[in-house]
Amino acid sequence: MKVQFPMTRRTAGLCSVALLAVSLAWSPLQAQAQSRKDSVVLGMILEPTSLDPTMAPAAAIGEVVHYNILEGLTKINVDGSISPLLAESWKMDADGKAYTFKLRKGVKFQDGTDFDAAAVKFSFERAKDAKSTNKAKGAVFNNISHISTPDAHTVVLVLNNPDGNFLFRMGENTAVILHPDSAANAATKPIGTGPYKLDSWAKGTAVTLSKWDGFRDASAIKVKKVTFRFINDSAAQVAALLAGDIDGMPRFQSPQSLKQFQADKRFVVEMGSTAGKGIMTINNRKKPFDDVRVRRALSHAVDKKAFIDGVFEGLAKPIGSHMAPTDAGYVELSGTYAYDPEKAKALLKEAGVQTPLNVTLTLPPPPYARKGGEILAAQLAKVGIIAKIENVEWAQWLGGTFKGNFDLTVINHVEPLDYMAYANPQYYWGYDSKAFRDLAAKHSAATTAKERTQLFGDMQRMIAKDAVNVFLFNASNTAVYRKGLKGLWSSSPIFANDMSAVSWQ
Repeated sequence: MKVQFPMTRRTAGLCSVALLAVSLAWSPLQAQAQSRKDSVVLGMILEPTSLDPTMAPAAAIGEVVHYNILEGLTKINVDGSISPLLAESWKMDADGKAYTFKLRKGVKFQDGTDFDAAAVKFSFERAKDAKSTNKAKGAVFNNISHISTPDAHTVVLVLNNPDGNFLFRMGENTAVILHPDSAANAATKPIGTGPYKLDSWAKGTAVTLSKWDGFRDASAIKVKKVTFRFINDSAAQVAALLAGDIDGMPRFQSPQSLKQFQADKRFVVEMGSTAGKGIMTINNRKKPFDDVRVRRALSHAVDKKAFIDGVFEGLAKPIGSHMAPTDAGYVELSGTYAYDPEKAKALLKEAGVQTPLNVTLTLPPPPYARKGGEILAAQLAKVGIIAKIENVEWAQWLGGTFKGNFDLTVINHVEPLDYMAYANPQYYWGYDSKAFRDLAAKHSAATTAKERTQLFGDMQRMIAKDAVNVFLFNASNTAVYRKGLKGLWSSSPIFANDMSAVSWQ
């Protein structure tokens, strides 16, 4: 797919300034990306707050460690399919409640100890623990009723309820396997079974990984050093690519600059899909947002097309519930709340809301949030909702907004199939619906594909009917990288950068 956009004078000027700043700040590392063919330097939008995806929620963690340092029983491939990883095979009982995994033999952790069934049992019991902060604890690990290890290379997981997505869940970064002796330090010194070891983490700048020669298939790993640099400014991303300071940006955030890279023979531009659900999150616990009429008013006040055109240059699809168009069972609900400022005003009046209504719109660093927040604030103002913009860093968003301290915020939920968050009243948007929880329980217990599909659609429709959040976009994945670099993912079924298949040609 080729899309062309003009580069404005303002953008060009910003790129020039950013290029100078990048050159000055990264001068010791300049030309590294171009001069060495045994290393790769990639740009990332956000810096992870931890390197342990089993205990911290930021998707950026998986971009660094998943499949590189840490591995799980199964692997989610770029096309969304599931293949063996630390488990070489598995079988499911007829009732869908028990899975027997046969583990790969001869696998070691990077500290030299053997990977075995005990490590799997430890990792999953840690995820289930009362003190666990694993973001999949409620939806996945609390559903595991029993874990047995008949021998060192066999693990049996018994579920409370069947889960048709269980093998997919075992491939997410929340289910990676840690060794009992090193798990406590995984936030800063993760030790796994993957092809790369942590080399260094220069806070605020970059994480560097080095090839682990003890990996079970070390000869297949072509890149010896991988550096992830943190660049959340879109103009700086453009500048870093043009200067050769980075070799690629797997999740490029400057759609207005695509024409420039498509016309430059030094680069490849690829368009793919994502599992992301971009939303304006509403704090359902706070007045007046605890009134569904107010939440519906917010939905009618937002022009999704204008948002997508203004933020993504059209490279996104509108959504109407918390599912991505690529998900099996997706229901098209993007037209549930048509853009209708007059309807929004009427709903606010019906709910007894006095306008102007002053609220705070909290925006994390990604360009879709910062730029999109300005568009949303302008649209809300037309119906009498005055949104004061509060820009925060990622750590502040996780420590405050994600803890429920906000009115409105803008965020792209990139985790696939994360709809069960709506069954958790403690989740940061505070949706507390027994009806939805009952529906989710029926979905989990359903044993036929037809029943699960029907209930899945009912869940999406209920989330939309209750206007839990303002559902905005499913963004395309845009990857820009230097010609000759092979193996980078063009789509993002999960947020990961699988460097095991990357090479220079």
